[in-house]
Amino acid sequence: MSENNFKKEIRLFDAVMLVSGTMIGSGIFIVSADISRNVGSAGWLLGVWLISGLITIAGAVSYGELAGMMPKAGGQYVFLREAYNPLTAFLYGWSMFLVIQTGTAAAVCVAFARYTGVLIPFFDEKNILLNLGILHISATQLLAIACIWLITYININGVKNGKLVQNIFGSTKIIALVGLIIIGLMFGINQEVVQTNFADFWGVSKTTLQSGKAVVDTNFSILGLITLIGISMIGSLFSMDAWNNVSFAGDEVVNPKRTIPLSLAIGTSVVTLLYLLVNWVYIMVLPLQGNPEAVDTLGKGIQFASNDRVATAVAELVGGASATFSIAILIMISTFGCANGILLSGARVNYALAKDDLFFKSMAKLNDKGAPANALIGQAIWASLLCLSGTYGNLLDYIMFAVVLFYILTIAAIFVLRVKQPDAPRPYKAFGYPYIPFFYILATVTFEVVILIYKPEFTWTGLLIVALGIPVYYLLLKKPQIQK
Repeated sequence: MSENNFKKEIRLFDAVMLVSGTMIGSGIFIVSADISRNVGSAGWLLGVWLISGLITIAGAVSYGELAGMMPKAGGQYVFLREAYNPLTAFLYGWSMFLVIQTGTAAAVCVAFARYTGVLIPFFDEKNILLNLGILHISATQLLAIACIWLITYININGVKNGKLVQNIFGSTKIIALVGLIIIGLMFGINQEVVQTNFADFWGVSKTTLQSGKAVVDTNFSILGLITLIGISMIGSLFSMDAWNNVSFAGDEVVNPKRTIPLSLAIGTSVVTLLYLLVNWVYIMVLPLQGNPEAVDTLGKGIQFASNDRVATAVAELVGGASATFSIAILIMISTFGCANGILLSGARVNYALAKDDLFFKSMAKLNDKGAPANALIGQAIWASLLCLSGTYGNLLDYIMFAVVLFYILTIAAIFVLRVKQPDAPRPYKAFGYPYIPFFYILATVTFEVVILIYKPEFTWTGLLIVALGIPVYYLLLKKPQIQK
């Protein structure tokens, strides 16, 4: 009996939708509030998003060299294995399954369910359906789990179905974001707000809450500004993450040596531009600085928008209370498409791990549709448990340091492989090599140093989660069927 194979179904448009559609989740609608509290001005709000976008694009146009060299299922896992060693690759795959991919899927599906609750009150988080003492199961959590399993079922039936969902939801949310930008600029510009936000466009301040009141600190040096930018980028970089997921499905991409690098460049550039324009709308409609005790939307500003829902606040000012439902629908579309891309791609990493005898062997099998069904199911089970645990949000905060660390290792792999495999075919070479890959490494190392020093709660726990994979790796090697 012949083994089932992956189906070559993903073309350039599909790949671009996989890149951009997986990047755009719920972050762009809420993260700007926290950034605004950290940097204190419209100029630096845009600056943080621009810097994050440039770093992401630099990573994408560099990463394309590796994707063109090794267009295999597993993507970044394969790159790390070839450039370094199986342990480094395993630690990446371990972190992906344990937290990065499954935790993100859980968080995004919970966001989908929360905004569904805006339209259908039954799914409100306060609607507790089962109280088991330490565990409270809400309608929101159950809808999030249902979302995970619906997407899993779609993808079990083949990548053709998965890419169709991605194309529909990806293109819809891009069109909707463009619509939000146009409507905001045509009907929402408040001249008084614009004058206020531009009066001190590049001012630097950090606003914190103490006993419910805003306390503003303006005493920052150049080093202090770099620190504030680095802390702020935790949110913006996370909102731009998952751009690499298209490489995980390398075996299913038509002409991958061209399609993957091109889709990475196009997708990350489109999302960066959209994010900058959305934030431009924010500062045209809402004052950046606000008062947490204010009773109206304008008074709260971007900094203290209710529940950090900046896009909802903008929609309310532009179109009235009913417009907030439009934002809820947009976020539902955005999060569903994002979750589809995450779950579609993540299963391919699990498949690659299993192929190397470093995960459940059953996950190395494809069904008759060419889909890694067991890997998809295993991923869905763990993501569902994370939904029930309610810990995924904290885990994602903790793992961000490790996520960026693996990106640094991957871009550094371009230099490593040019030495180790100088004659290997490189149908696409990293744009601007060696300067742009070096810029990416320098910028992200700076980011890592800043959060290592000033946000240790975002680093050490994440590194511990990664390190726990080391004994697991060696235990797996001792098994007779996978002994090296």
